[in-house]
Amino acid sequence: MENIRNAPAQSIQRQANLNRPGPGKKGRFDLRSLIRNSEMQAALASGLLMLGGWAASWLSAPAVVSIVLYILSYAAGGWLKAKEGVETLIHERDLDVNLLMVAAALGAASIGYWNEGAMLIFIFALSGALESYTTERSKKDISSLMALKPETALRIQDGQMKLVPIGELAIGDLVLVKPGELIPADGIIQKGNSSVNQSSITGESVPADKAAGDEVFAGTLNGEGVLYVEVSRSAESTVFAKIVKLVEEAETEVPDSQRFMKRFEAIYARIVVAATLVLIFLTPFVLGWSFGTSFYKAMVFLVVASPCALVSSIMPAMLSVISNRARRGILFKGGAHVENMALTSVVAFDKTGTLTLGTPQVTDFIPADGYDRLELLGICASVEQLSEHPLAKAIVVKAEEEGAMLPSAESVTSLTGWGMEGWVQGRRWRIGKADMLDQADPSGEHAAWLRLRQELNSAGKTVSVILDGERIAGLVALADVIRPQAAAAVKQLQSIGVKVAMLTGDHSLTANAIGSSIGVDYVFADLLPEEKVNHVKRLREQYGHVVMVGDGVNDAPALATATVGMGMGMNGSGTALEVADVVLMNDNIEEIASTITLARRARRIVKQNMVFAVSVILLLMVSNFAAGIALPFGVVGHEGSTILVILNGLRLLR
Repeated sequence: MENIRNAPAQSIQRQANLNRPGPGKKGRFDLRSLIRNSEMQAALASGLLMLGGWAASWLSAPAVVSIVLYILSYAAGGWLKAKEGVETLIHERDLDVNLLMVAAALGAASIGYWNEGAMLIFIFALSGALESYTTERSKKDISSLMALKPETALRIQDGQMKLVPIGELAIGDLVLVKPGELIPADGIIQKGNSSVNQSSITGESVPADKAAGDEVFAGTLNGEGVLYVEVSRSAESTVFAKIVKLVEEAETEVPDSQRFMKRFEAIYARIVVAATLVLIFLTPFVLGWSFGTSFYKAMVFLVVASPCALVSSIMPAMLSVISNRARRGILFKGGAHVENMALTSVVAFDKTGTLTLGTPQVTDFIPADGYDRLELLGICASVEQLSEHPLAKAIVVKAEEEGAMLPSAESVTSLTGWGMEGWVQGRRWRIGKADMLDQADPSGEHAAWLRLRQELNSAGKTVSVILDGERIAGLVALADVIRPQAAAAVKQLQSIGVKVAMLTGDHSLTANAIGSSIGVDYVFADLLPEEKVNHVKRLREQYGHVVMVGDGVNDAPALATATVGMGMGMNGSGTALEVADVVLMNDNIEEIASTITLARRARRIVKQNMVFAVSVILLLMVSNFAAGIALPFGVVGHEGSTILVILNGLRLLR
């Protein structure tokens, strides 16, 4: 086995980065990354220059020294905001808070209040840097895996190894993955054992042990062993590629409330500018104020009336939720879905592959008297091993798990619509649907088998009969095993007041058995895809907002119909992931309740922020005219409220 020292330095560095408890890994406020933020550096420079100007003035230095320092402070903190404001004015022909703040600062400077103007620019730049930090933090938590995108692969072809771009890999190609290297494609391990760090895909920090037959994903990091992987998906169809697409969508989607706030900001800014001009030019005639007093009060009004805190009430909180959940392997496609998630009244689950694992397993293997259990299991597996049916595969897996010997089978044929037939050791064996028992005399020797089949069916299991010639040799019961965390996930949802429904195309007997064992509130069975859509619509009419969780192509219409569609990321179909608004990258349905709770917290925080912001604006506006507050108090009060609402939203990073 090759030593890890032979792995490329870049791969080892990536491994070190994955294993290192990096910035914000536990959701804490990261001061170092905040200070490295370019906007924060400009804001701090503005603050230091402001202090320098104040100190020069206090030390009675020539006035030009302090003015130059103040001008530099204005430029450091206000240049970016002024540029954004001018671009909005030119391209969108709208005013925004950036121009209002710069205008207020310049107005303060024009009447000799250099320090107050610099303070305004500094605090405004500081609040903007905090909001930018939140945005960057969210993008980093969602898309840090972008840096892990594999670029090349070591393909083995005709006994030769060749380094090729991942775009050249085709399904069926065999690739060699050295220790410490990124796995270049989704595939199945053909040879080798290793631990694989799948945190970029699943969000789980503990590496998973992998061996021959296990699936691995592009963009995950191989550990200490050499792996030979057969490519199972093309480069554009990998789970990693789907995540990249989700990230791109998440970065462009904004909440409806934020869209409204953007429109409101433009209208409100015009009103504030108009009111400021009225204060400057009409109050000297109407109220008899001097021009200097009118201009000063107008500048204070321009500062305190600006909607900075109101505009910052929403996105920091939403981005914090997106960032928080991304670290748990849950990807939101945008803040709008956080808002909708907070309103959830019902969570509707598809059954197969969502509440269950989606792969049938043998739950009961019951031989008739006179048959050795292990020997009979081996005979069944011999007949079934050539079938591609999921139930047949489950029987073969069961035989392998129990170490049953598989004798050679001859003349194996598929009995369409029923099961399999084959000859083993000179005897004819058949394994198929147990409905043939319905043709037997219920009072005869088959009565016990009929009762047993009924019991197994009542438990939600699919039953097959094993025939030795014409004699019943036993029954085998199979079931799609319930996901281990399903019952706990349902209880968690119910504990926060959310109803839980299960929608499935499976038979009602099986669906009711599974629904009862998990504890869901409603079970809807025997549904076609369009019927799932109708039930989602009815649930929305009855309860309001519905989250639909599914994994298959047949779930896509229901996912699109629900208020929020959640797709299963590990084994979900590409269609389901495209339609879904939220993706559970490691199928962690137990995180749905905590995600709803966090979204509700975000909604409460947004309401708190908006009430607080409006209250501060009104209080400062009234104080300006009733008590004549000084510009520095207006600056600190208004911009301080902006910083507070941003910090309030940042609490959700934890």
